[in-house]
Amino acid sequence: MKALITGASRGLGLALARALAQDGWSLILDARGASDLEKISADLAAAGVDVTALAGDIADPAHREALVRASDGLDLLVNNASTLGATPLPRLAEYPSPELERAFAVNVLGPLALIQGVLPALRARRGAIVNVTSDAAREPYEGWGGYGATKAALDQLSNVLAAEEPEIAVWWVDPGEMRTRMLADAGEDADAAPLPEDVAVPALRRLIGERPASGRYAVGDL
Repeated sequence: MKALITGASRGLGLALARALAQDGWSLILDARGASDLEKISADLAAAGVDVTALAGDIADPAHREALVRASDGLDLLVNNASTLGATPLPRLAEYPSPELERAFAVNVLGPLALIQGVLPALRARRGAIVNVTSDAAREPYEGWGGYGATKAALDQLSNVLAAEEPEIAVWWVDPGEMRTRMLADAGEDADAAPLPEDVAVPALRRLIGERPASGRYAVGDL
C-alpha cells in the first residue's frame, strides 16, 4: 500500500505518516521545509520504511508534477498541507487580497490539481482521498473568515468529487482542535489542545482501515 501525504513535516501530517509507516505503508511525503522533511525521511528509512520525500510548495505546478510522477501504484492521497493565511487573523473587512489568494492557492487549488494528477492511479486501485478540513468551514469564528472560506471550498470540492468518482472513497475530515504550530500562529492556546497523535490519528487510521462511505467526518464521528 502506498500513501502520499502533503504537509508531512510536522503536526497532523507527520503524526499520520508515522502511524501509517507502523501499519506497513510505503510513503511519499511532501512539505515546504526541506531540512525537516529530510530528517523525517531519514528516520523512517532507518526504521525500514519505504519512503520518498519531495520538498516543495503544493501551489507550485512543477512540484505537483514531481509528486504525481512518484505516485505510481498510489492507494491513498492525504491533502493535509495548508496555510492559515494572513496573521494576526484579520477581520474580513480588512483582509488583504494577496494573502487570501495565496490561501486559496494552497488550501484549495493546489489540492484539486494534485487530485487531478493522481486520479488515474487512484482509479486503477480503487483508492481513497482524505482532504483535511476544519470546523472553521462551517462556524462563524471572528478572524477565521479567510481560512474558513478556503476550507468551505475544499468541503464542497470534496462533496462533488465523491459524487463524480463513486469508485474512489473521498473523505473530508475535521480533525478538531490540535496542538499544532498553526493553532499557535492563530493566537490560540495551543498547549491546551491535545496532540494530533492522541486524537486525530487514531480516527484517521480507523477511517482508512474500515473504508466507510464517502462523506464529511469529524474526529468525534470516528
